[in-house]
Amino acid sequence: MKPGIDRALGRTWVLALVMAVALMANITYVQGFEAQDLRDDSLNARRFEDRFKIDRGPIVADGLRLAWSERLDDGRYQRHYRDGPAFAPVTGYFSVFSQTGLEEAGNHFLDGTDDRLATSNFVDKLVGNHVPGGTVASTVDVKAQRVAYEALASGGARRAAAVVLDARTGAVLVLASTPSYDPDAVSTLDRRKAVNAFERLNDQRLKPLLDKATRELFPPGSTFKTVVAAAALKAGATEDAEVLAGRSYKPPGAGRAINNDAGDIGGSCDLGRIPLVEAYAQSCNTTFAYMGAEEPGNGAVHEAAGGFGFGDRIEYADGLRSAASAFPETDQPSLSALGSIGQGSTVATPLQMAMVAAGVLNDGEVMRPHLVDELRAPSGATVDTVSPKRLSRPLTSGQAEQMRDLMEAVVDRGTGKSLKGTSVLGGKTGTADVEGAAYNDRWFIGFGPRSDPKYAVAVLTEAPGYGIESGPIAAKIIDALAG
Repeated sequence: MKPGIDRALGRTWVLALVMAVALMANITYVQGFEAQDLRDDSLNARRFEDRFKIDRGPIVADGLRLAWSERLDDGRYQRHYRDGPAFAPVTGYFSVFSQTGLEEAGNHFLDGTDDRLATSNFVDKLVGNHVPGGTVASTVDVKAQRVAYEALASGGARRAAAVVLDARTGAVLVLASTPSYDPDAVSTLDRRKAVNAFERLNDQRLKPLLDKATRELFPPGSTFKTVVAAAALKAGATEDAEVLAGRSYKPPGAGRAINNDAGDIGGSCDLGRIPLVEAYAQSCNTTFAYMGAEEPGNGAVHEAAGGFGFGDRIEYADGLRSAASAFPETDQPSLSALGSIGQGSTVATPLQMAMVAAGVLNDGEVMRPHLVDELRAPSGATVDTVSPKRLSRPLTSGQAEQMRDLMEAVVDRGTGKSLKGTSVLGGKTGTADVEGAAYNDRWFIGFGPRSDPKYAVAVLTEAPGYGIESGPIAAKIIDALAG
C-alpha cells in the first residue's frame, strides 16, 4: 500500500476512535448526569406514560396521610387526597400533565429518584424488591388547617385565605384558601377526565386552582400601617411620641386629601397630635399617610417593607415561591401616602402579612417560612430535616417590643377591641376598598395565644364590611393550635 494511502487510513482510524470515545462519553454523561433532566423534560412523552407506574410516597402531617398512592389492577398507581379542598394549598395535585404544591416541591423524593434515597433503596433495587417513594412530612397542623378552611368556606366570602406561622421557627402551620378544589378530580389517570376537570376549574372566574394564601396579591389596607409604624420606630420615634393626626391630610402636590374613616369622627384621630400608639390603635389614616409622604418618608417605609420580605418571591418549600408583595418606591408623596395606608399600588399576600406579624412577635427576626418538616425513607428512617433559618431582621428587639405594645393596644382599646378576652393578644385590622366592587378586602393580622404568644396569623376575607370581621377567624385558628 502506498505511503499516502497508509497515512489517510491511519488518520481515518484515529478519527473514528476519537468519535467512538466521544460518543461513549456523551452517553455516559447523559445517563449519569442528565437522566433526571431528560425524564423531567416537558417534551418527553414517556414521562407521562411512566409517572403512574411508580409507587409514589405519601405526604403526611401529624402522622396522617394527606396524599398517597393506591395500586390498580393494571399495575398503575392512582393518587388520592384526604379532605382534598381543605389541604389543596398544601399538597397540591399530581396529574397526568403536571404537579403543584408539595407534590411538586418533593417530586423526586416522592417518586424515589432523589439522591438522598440512593443508599437506603440500593439493596432493595439490587435484589428486585418493590421500592416505593419516600415520605414528605409537612409542618401543617391538621386540626388547625381544618378549622381554618371550615371558617373561611362557611363565611360567605368571595375569596379568603388564612396563614399561620410559628414565629420562632418559620414553620407554616396553616395554609388555607377558598374557593378551593378537590385534587382527586384533576389527579385522575383518565386523560380526558383530567382535561375536563382542568377546563372546568380554569373557567371559573375566581380561579380555585390558584392558592389565595401565597399566589394572589391583595391591597392590605391598614394592616400595612404595621410596616409604616416599624419605619417610624427605626427612624427614632417611640410608641409614646406625639405624631401628626387630624381629620384630613393633603400630601404635597396631591389633588385631593386623604381622610380618616367616617367612624373616627369625634375620636382621637381628629386631634392635631396624638401618641403613635393611639394613632395605630385607632388606625388614623392621616397619621400614616403623612409618615409615608413626608416623615420618615417613602425611602424609610420602602426599606422597612423590604426588611419584612416585600419585593421578594418568598420560597416556602423547594421551588415553591409566593407572589412578590410590593410597596411603591416613588418620589411622588401622594402615591407614597396612599400606599402607606395599604391602598394604591401596595399589594401583599396573606403569607407576607403573616411574616410581618411574625417578625414583630419574634423580637424583630423574620424566620424563613417552611412547609416541610422532614423527609423519610420508605423504611421510615429520617433522611433530612428542615432547620429554622433567619430570613431577615427588620427591627431591633427593643423596636419589636414597642410594636407588640402597639398591636396589643389595638385589641385592648382600638379597632380590634371586640377580640379582647379571646386568644388573640395583639393584632391589626385592615379594610381595603376595591374600586367599583360591593365588597372590601377585610384583613386581620395578629398573634396569640395570650398566655404564650408564638403563633403569627393573617386572615383575609373578601366581603362587605370591615377588617375586624376577619378577627374571629384568627381567634378560632389560634384556639385550635393552642387546644
